[in-house]
Amino acid sequence: MATVKMNKTGLFVALALAAFGLSACQSDDKPGASHGSGKSASLRAMEQVTIAAHKCWIASKDPAFKGYSLANELNSFSGTPRFLLVPKNNYGGKPLLVVQASGHSSRVEVFGPLMQESLGARIGSDIARWQGGSGDCSAST
Repeated sequence: MATVKMNKTGLFVALALAAFGLSACQSDDKPGASHGSGKSASLRAMEQVTIAAHKCWIASKDPAFKGYSLANELNSFSGTPRFLLVPKNNYGGKPLLVVQASGHSSRVEVFGPLMQESLGARIGSDIARWQGGSGDCSAST
């Protein structure tokens, strides 16, 4: 039987290749993962809510939201896809509303100063409707 001498670099490379090989054998059955799309439940939920919010609040030029811009942060590497409402044309401004879903959950969380104002009730009902699968801009349609 032959013996193989390996330096530290060679050992590191061999271990890295072994770990890569093992990870390739693992199943993709992660909680909340969408088979085929690779999207988490939180990302799927937030895509749906963000599209509706943009369509209904921003693109429609709804007067209640005329002073705000939607800052999309769906491609977050933190596992928390979200969007923010910030002062109009000030994407770096202090968020007035945060709408997010965390980890593998499809539950959408909404918080920020706007939720304490008269617009808060409408925001809450819109988000709940959109999270439930409707893309309608108002509860009456």
